[in-house]
Amino acid sequence: MKPSRRKFIHSALWTTAGISVIGPSQIAWSKANTVIKARSIWDIPTPALLIDREAMERNLRKMKSFLSATNAGLRPHTKTHKSPAIAKMQMDYGAVGVCAAKVSEAEVMLAGGLQDILITSPIVTADKIKRVMALASQSDRIRLVVDRQENVRDLNEAAKAAGVDLSVMIDLRLGWIRTGIDHGKPAMDLLKAIDRSSNLRFYGIQAYAGPVQHVRGFDHRKEASEKALAPAQQLKKEIMKAGYQEPILSVGGTGTYSIDAALEGVTDIQAGSYLFMDVDYLMIGGKAGALYTDFEPSLYVLSTAISQPQPGSITIDAGGKSFSKDKKPQLKDITGVEYSFAGDEHGILKLTDPSKEILVGDKLLLLISHCDPTINLYDNYHVYAGEEVQEVWPVAGRGKSQ
Repeated sequence: MKPSRRKFIHSALWTTAGISVIGPSQIAWSKANTVIKARSIWDIPTPALLIDREAMERNLRKMKSFLSATNAGLRPHTKTHKSPAIAKMQMDYGAVGVCAAKVSEAEVMLAGGLQDILITSPIVTADKIKRVMALASQSDRIRLVVDRQENVRDLNEAAKAAGVDLSVMIDLRLGWIRTGIDHGKPAMDLLKAIDRSSNLRFYGIQAYAGPVQHVRGFDHRKEASEKALAPAQQLKKEIMKAGYQEPILSVGGTGTYSIDAALEGVTDIQAGSYLFMDVDYLMIGGKAGALYTDFEPSLYVLSTAISQPQPGSITIDAGGKSFSKDKKPQLKDITGVEYSFAGDEHGILKLTDPSKEILVGDKLLLLISHCDPTINLYDNYHVYAGEEVQEVWPVAGRGKSQ
């Protein structure tokens, strides 16, 4: 939807002054001396990142409803939204804890009031191990993954020195050469090393099959995920046969949540993008057809058409600094238009057969290409219902890649 000419001129007259908008975090969002107030989404200076709150809450309810009928719980990945306020909403909707990809993300989540945090990447350097011990001194539900016995030794020495007990999980490699240890004897030897450690507690298995999340076609994705996770299921059985209590088996994501939750032994689903969706996920297909519609888009970038140097195309003010460039964004509710990147600051809309007229000055909502890295480009979310801005929430974990 776009503002009328009258509304466009009106908004220009009164949006340059006002009060800051504060969200659930109670942190003022504006870092500048000039504070912007927006009553309508069409009055927000562009480019801007917007959350359709009602759509997001429907996604939250749908995931909760689905998993409540299974033996699996949700452990959402906060690397997607980077917001303690949103993580708390996920906990309110039944999540068993949260994931963080990096130590700095975990620090933001703990500072924001989250307690049960799994850091999903191995932590091996002395400086980061020290930071993890500081986290563990504040919460006994900080959890790490390991894939090397040397790492087990280093973590145990640090935990002993810090006077904390630390939960650790075996990071299992599923054919994807990124992190993880092979199943069978290597994994069981790692478990024994954990068991011998005075200040480490074995918590479970992480088995993340990343590429499987984007296998196109539901049946193909189901087959791929079941095959990928079979070693993790077998390892869990071997661990229990060896006399250990049933370990956590944390797997999956948005693309395979419904597949993995039905598998024997799975306890946690590490979905993140389900909350917002993006073009990348829409294209993987679902049970019902070529588009993946289990969850609905709730995250958009608002942009302004700023120039039309020639017929058949129009330039907007959102380019490489506004969207992740691994996929192209798509216009919301307008078909017959194709987006192309035109540098850091601009995008070009090719007007093949637009279902609505687009004029210079119009503001447009675009479904983002890839939510996690796109969100990392913004300081704030503008949260709206209908067309009314309700709150502005800081992207508190922006840039936390350490």
